Amino acid sequence: MHKFNVGQSVDLLTTVLRPSAAGAYEIRHLVPAPDGSPENPRYRIKNIAEKHERVASESELTLSRHAEVIFS
Repeated sequence: MHKFNVGQSVDLLTTVLRPSAAGAYEIRHLVPAPDGSPENPRYRIKNIAEKHERVASESELTLSRHAEVIFS
């Protein structure tokens, strides 16, 4: 079961191995959890500063402090 909903703003945890744009990301699509990790579903997310969407696990996301809609 997904914790976040389509349209919500989330922050992506940045790591050295995965640089990412600063700021909030919008949840674009819910992706089923992999078979080996059913408690950690995935999401397609998009930052306005990037041309592409990313796939991130729920454990890599936190609810954004910015509640505004990023995309219209």
